Amino acid sequence: MCGIVGLFLKDKALEPKLGAMLSEMLICLTDRGPDSAGIAIYGAATGNEAKITIQSPKPERDFHGLDVELAKAINAPVSVAVKSTHAVIRTTPEKVEPARVALRSLRPDVRIMGAGEAVEIYKEVGLPEAVVERFDVRSMTGTHGIGHTRMATESAVTTLGAHPFSTGADQCLVHNGSLSNHNNVRRELVREGMKFETENDTEVAAAYLSSKIAHGKNLGEALEGTLSDLDGFYTFVVGTKNGFGVVRDPIACKPAVMAETEQYVAFGSEYRALANLPGIENAKVWEPEPATVYFWEH
Repeated sequence: MCGIVGLFLKDKALEPKLGAMLSEMLICLTDRGPDSAGIAIYGAATGNEAKITIQSPKPERDFHGLDVELAKAINAPVSVAVKSTHAVIRTTPEKVEPARVALRSLRPDVRIMGAGEAVEIYKEVGLPEAVVERFDVRSMTGTHGIGHTRMATESAVTTLGAHPFSTGADQCLVHNGSLSNHNNVRRELVREGMKFETENDTEVAAAYLSSKIAHGKNLGEALEGTLSDLDGFYTFVVGTKNGFGVVRDPIACKPAVMAETEQYVAFGSEYRALANLPGIENAKVWEPEPATVYFWEH
């Protein structure tokens, strides 16, 4: 049992409130997952800047002087904004991969949470309230976001095991459920060149979508593929640079509810996560159908 939320804004006037709205949605579902929590926030991409969100078990050691060392290593401007155990590195888009390579030698204990032109990902062991406060999520602005509070069943309770999982640029996924064929799918993806950092089945689902998108599928087509290629019980909520998608397995035993207004599309594992959204009393509210893909793009 885990809790999932997602919010895709249509109304730009709500963008300054995205972090606050998403935070309260996730906190409402605290009792569905006491182990760890995480949130991905998507801001508007500028085209001339990219971000890498990193995490360290010893941030005072690993983040000190990182901007200078990394800028020298990749021969490009770098800024580092520290938020507790995480930091957001900003550089030019073409320097993201060199920066990732340089980080492995400069700071071997640092872990990359996600990268891209739009996304920032914050996740840690602990309750949603603690994660929200630690990273000041309520103050964050953006166009869309997803969040997760976890009750671990398939792997250890660690920061790396927390959701969202990101395995491609500006892509991330949260999951409620359990996959039965994730080891087979993992082996196939490894043969394609995908790399994994955990034994978590959700990382396999994220990598599956990244692989499909890398081979030319759009988000909707990639989500359709999960229905034939992934076995188990699952609800996936996915974010991309411009998009937001939802799919449930053909049996759909995991709870889910959605709402749509002229201002937003929202997802929650339970209606209480949506109950305080503006205009919810006039929203179209429904339970997403089994084996049906829903997605929206800006």
